[in-house]
Amino acid sequence: MPRRSAGILLYRINGHAPEVFLVHPGGPYWTKKDAGAWSIPKGEIDKDEDPLAAAKREFGEETGSPVSGEFIPLRPCRQAGGKVVHAWAVEGDIDADAIRSNLFSMEWPPRSGNEQEFPEADRGGWFSFARAREKLLAAQHGFLDQLEQMLELRLAGRS
Repeated sequence: MPRRSAGILLYRINGHAPEVFLVHPGGPYWTKKDAGAWSIPKGEIDKDEDPLAAAKREFGEETGSPVSGEFIPLRPCRQAGGKVVHAWAVEGDIDADAIRSNLFSMEWPPRSGNEQEFPEADRGGWFSFARAREKLLAAQHGFLDQLEQMLELRLAGRS
């Protein structure tokens, strides 16, 4: 069975334009990477854990903030390594400059014997769909496509 993760695609309507919230991974391997490195806040689903519960937990761990609202399931995406990512879109807001991510430990520099702690997410940001496509891991573009289509249908229904 492939590894599974779950995450939240938080969005807001800023004026008349939708924006999505993404996080940049922390740690030394990601420091100088930007385009194609960002992600929705997500993480591993624990054994026997409900995927939506995992998505909410991971959002809180990576941002320091809880998430609530009407969770809209999105079709899962498969990442390059085979991991299947389940995601939900939810409308909300968060101060991207105020996120506080949990930490993870790793040996750094490699083979040094020194353990260091790094944030899982070192920063967050709000992006238009076009900008998010530049920032986001390619395997997660399907989530943007689905949300964009849903929002277009919702706006068309108001006309």
